[in-house]
Amino acid sequence: MGELRIQGIGVSEGIRFGRAFVYALAGEGRAAYAERIEPDQVPAELERLEQAKRQSVAELEAIIAKSELTLGKEKSAIIQGQKSFLNDPAFYGEIVSQVKRKQASPEKAVETVVAQLSAVFEKMNNAYVKERIHDIKDVAERLMSHLQQVSYPDLSFIQEPVILVAEDLTPSVTVQLDKRTVLGFVTRIGGQTTHTAILSRSLGIPAVVGTGEAFAALKHGDELILDGTEGVCIVCPDAATTANYREKFEQEQAAAEKLSAYRGLPARTADGTTVELAVNVGMPEEMREGIAEEADGVGLFRTEFLFMHADGFPDEEDQFRVYRGMVEQWNGKPVVIRTLDIGGDKELSYWDLPHEDNPFLGMRAIRLCLHERELFKTQLRAIIRASAFGCVKIMFPMVSSMQEFREAKALALQAMQELKAAGIAYDEKLELGIMAEIPSVIQLADRFAKEVDFFSIGTNDLVQYTLAVDRMNEKVAHLYDYFHPAVLRSIRSLIDAAHREGKRVGMCGSMAGDPLAAPLLLAMGLDEWSMDAASVAKQKFALSRLHAEECRALLERAIDSDTAAEVRGQAKDFYETKFGAEEQRQPG
Repeated sequence: MGELRIQGIGVSEGIRFGRAFVYALAGEGRAAYAERIEPDQVPAELERLEQAKRQSVAELEAIIAKSELTLGKEKSAIIQGQKSFLNDPAFYGEIVSQVKRKQASPEKAVETVVAQLSAVFEKMNNAYVKERIHDIKDVAERLMSHLQQVSYPDLSFIQEPVILVAEDLTPSVTVQLDKRTVLGFVTRIGGQTTHTAILSRSLGIPAVVGTGEAFAALKHGDELILDGTEGVCIVCPDAATTANYREKFEQEQAAAEKLSAYRGLPARTADGTTVELAVNVGMPEEMREGIAEEADGVGLFRTEFLFMHADGFPDEEDQFRVYRGMVEQWNGKPVVIRTLDIGGDKELSYWDLPHEDNPFLGMRAIRLCLHERELFKTQLRAIIRASAFGCVKIMFPMVSSMQEFREAKALALQAMQELKAAGIAYDEKLELGIMAEIPSVIQLADRFAKEVDFFSIGTNDLVQYTLAVDRMNEKVAHLYDYFHPAVLRSIRSLIDAAHREGKRVGMCGSMAGDPLAAPLLLAMGLDEWSMDAASVAKQKFALSRLHAEECRALLERAIDSDTAAEVRGQAKDFYETKFGAEEQRQPG
């Protein structure tokens, strides 16, 4: 067999060399089972199901204890979340109901409930939430293994260093990986935001996922080069390729040492400009990582996760405790809390939202909150109360008109008045801002800048709405690019309009964490850059080599370009000139 290059999605950086070890998924070769049981069998089958649950809980508790020692409580919370499914009425409760009401066998009930939940999650356009179905399937497979009295597979039997090859890896298996024996892994399915991807990054194990049909070419014992930075797996590499990747491996090791020196330091350009780097937070583990990186605060706290991980609408006290806890942990650094950004594309099991043919343009975010004012006001009161314990800013998502902002602001002011009358403390200087992600806001930026306290550019949706490209549609994904000149012009015009009124502009989309975009954003005068925690050190490194005047020259060329490809080419050439060939793998 000659050399074969398989492209996938790099979810954890690094290069590794080793032999392929093909790992069989749980459920492969499972024995057949009856789909229906007789009514008089129900009690015994429910007891069999309960026994499988008890065994599953015991195993998960052992995994949690082990992962707390190796990864800390934040990452072990992923498996703790799996354990909670076994008490969740929407999961385990529905399985029990299927056995009782429909005389389904426990195995059939598990299969049915997973299929039902998969259908719900599949409709969601939030990639992180959508991929939580993998955690549900992981728990389901563990239940099934005990129902059929077979061991749930683990990797403890691997005794020598290998590159793991699997259809998929479940979170509960990934969390137990030992990087002394599992050098890296490659899977057929998967994405950037699965818990498996998050855990691989935490463990420092390079990974390439989502290789698709090409995955079938991988065979046990094949010599592999795994490049998690570029998302490539090379099968049976020739001598020249191996030598090339050995050189890249040495470059990455040297670059990693350089990055480590920037952790804990302020973000500062070569000509002395200090840049504010914040983090985007949705889950507790992301907050911990941001604090560990010594970021300058939270540029985006996604409150919808509070609602998506609950059995019902969280009340004011529940929300207040979460917001206060987060704010206090940042010790006075700014925390921008986005109000509920949910709608037809993000479903809640306890909220029967009507189906929409085009949810990205439908009843969502601020539109839905202004329609459900009591729900909205409950959240506002909780956030405003938390402002007494640190530096809080409130941000309204998907604002498209001045009227929407004014109505949202009026509700916030009303909530403040009620709290004041009740003698409840809050920050009376609390700022109210908006996400700039719809072209109408860009066009009216000079008007908005007179009324809002701050802007935060959501490039993920701004690109989608500006270029009319569904960012979740793989058929048009090649058209989705924040280096498009129209997007750059929109960003610059917003920043200029805001600065004329003395207002700050942040950015919480993925562009803010891309070192390749750093010179353009610096030249535009972006005030706050908010990103995932893993990008903070990279951006500090990139900024440390930049001079404002050179960046402004690049920006003028980019703004005057015709295509995104031209701009990307200019940015890459600039990066190579500034950083040198040996550091070209830094953008990731």
